[in-house]
Amino acid sequence: MSGQLLRVAVRAVRIPQRTLTTTSACSKNIVLDQKIRDEIHPKIGSREIVGYGSTGRANYIDACEFPAPAIRFKEDSPEILALKEKEKGDWKALSLQEKKELYRASFCQTYSEINAPTGDWKVIVSIVLAGLTITGWFMMFMKKVVYTNLPSTFTREWQEKSIERMITQGQGHVQGVSSDWDYDKQAWK
Repeated sequence: MSGQLLRVAVRAVRIPQRTLTTTSACSKNIVLDQKIRDEIHPKIGSREIVGYGSTGRANYIDACEFPAPAIRFKEDSPEILALKEKEKGDWKALSLQEKKELYRASFCQTYSEINAPTGDWKVIVSIVLAGLTITGWFMMFMKKVVYTNLPSTFTREWQEKSIERMITQGQGHVQGVSSDWDYDKQAWK
C-alpha cells in the first residue's frame, strides 16, 4: 500500500520531459519561481529560456559538444514573435528566408560556421617566431656586450701544457691522466 502511494506521489511531482527543438512550445515546460526569474532576467533580458544548456545556467554558448544552449540567441522582437506564430502552423508555408530568420533567432552560428577555421594558428606562429627572434637578439647582445673574451686557460696550447704538467707531476696514477700515459715509451697507451 505504501509503495503504491509513493508511486502516485512521484507521478504527481514529476517534471514534464523537455524536447530539444527550436520551437517555442519547448519553453512552456520550464517554470521559474520569481526569485530565480529576478536573478536571471536582468542578465539575459527578454530572451527565452529553452533548455538546460551545457552548464545548467542561463547563458548562451555556441559549441558542437552542447548543441542546445539554455537560452535563445536573440531577444523576442515583433518580427520574431510573428514568425514563431507562423511556425506553429505548417512549415511548408514558411519561406527559406523565414526559416533562416527563425534559426538565427535561436542560434548565432551554424555547425559549419562553428567548425570553420578561424586563423588563430597565425597568431600562435607569429608569437612563437617573435619569441625566437627576441631570444636570438638577446643572445647576440649577451655575447657581444656582457660576455668578455675567454681567458687564456681555454686555448688549446694552455690545455696541452696543463696535461703535460700533470703527466710530469704524476697526477692520477690509478684513474687519472697519468694512468693513460706510458712513461717508458713516452706516449699514450
